[in-house]
Amino acid sequence: MCANVIVAEDDEKQAELVRRYLEHEGHTVTVVGDGLAALDEVRHKDKEPDLLVLDVMMERADGLDVLRVLRAERRELPVLMLTARTTEDDLLLGLDLGADDYMTKPYSPRELMARVRTLLRRTRRTPDAPPATDEVLSVGALRVDPVRYEVSVDGAYVECTPGEFRILAAMAAEPERVFSRQRLLEELHGFDRYISTRTVDVHIMNLRKKIEPAPRKPTRLLTVFGVGYKLTDPAAKRAPRASS
Repeated sequence: MCANVIVAEDDEKQAELVRRYLEHEGHTVTVVGDGLAALDEVRHKDKEPDLLVLDVMMERADGLDVLRVLRAERRELPVLMLTARTTEDDLLLGLDLGADDYMTKPYSPRELMARVRTLLRRTRRTPDAPPATDEVLSVGALRVDPVRYEVSVDGAYVECTPGEFRILAAMAAEPERVFSRQRLLEELHGFDRYISTRTVDVHIMNLRKKIEPAPRKPTRLLTVFGVGYKLTDPAAKRAPRASS
């Protein structure tokens, strides 16, 4: 599965190492050294790249600023972030802004390639990897369209990050099913065992802000304490029972 990959990394030795490993896997690689150059490269490509490997700490716009701009432009480009920051809060901020995966330095290049393979497999739309369904998934007023990659509530468009969309699509396909955090993490990162299940909680929190009338008192995306989460239709629960 060859892909067009942009690597934004201001450490020349690190960038060269990543480039060599990616090219060894058969990918076409463009390397840039700062955040503004990364934005220019994404915007001016004839075809949107398949993946952006994005360092956080760079000159002329850091990786988080680049990510904010890309998601504000509604670009669905998968982003794998690299950073020397090691706190969980930094990791969660990156995911909150719409990163698809996150690795801390120093890292194993072989692990990085495994992450790249997993991310491309889960985000690229190719003829041999069609959506699991082409039907619009409906849970009450919530609609999830796997083909158009769109979400709406009461007919109003809801902007979701790729990670949020994958979680919502999985749950909308099986409404009322209780999904464990580990199960939802598999939807996000496949076999990846290095990502904390707290990342799921961040995505759920952000989704509630987008699809719930009162996020602090959710009626659609519910917590099942000690187990995980489920997606339900609040209107169905309010409907009166038929009299006998």
